[in-house]
Amino acid sequence: MNLRRDVFQAIADPTRRAILLLLASQSMTAGAIAANFDTARPTVSKHLQILTECELLKQEQSGREIYYHINAKKMKEVADFIEPFREMWDDRFNKLESIMKAYKPKK
Repeated sequence: MNLRRDVFQAIADPTRRAILLLLASQSMTAGAIAANFDTARPTVSKHLQILTECELLKQEQSGREIYYHINAKKMKEVADFIEPFREMWDDRFNKLESIMKAYKPKK
């Protein structure tokens, strides 16, 4: 039985979010990714494994090196899920701002 990790549990970790930000602009090897963190390389490898298992990252072999890159399709699925919540909070903050602008304290 192949259990897939929960994508939201995966992105809850700040190190994994930092890895996603690193890979947003370019593909990198595990070693290049690990060089950006003050943790042991096996720890970073575990984070990469989790992100790969929940399909946020894809691996691509080039010679002896494995490059990690963002899976844009999966990231879009996550963004599409979050979008209604963002819109709801934007609406609430806009209403609050309107109320605050309309409020005139008594002198």
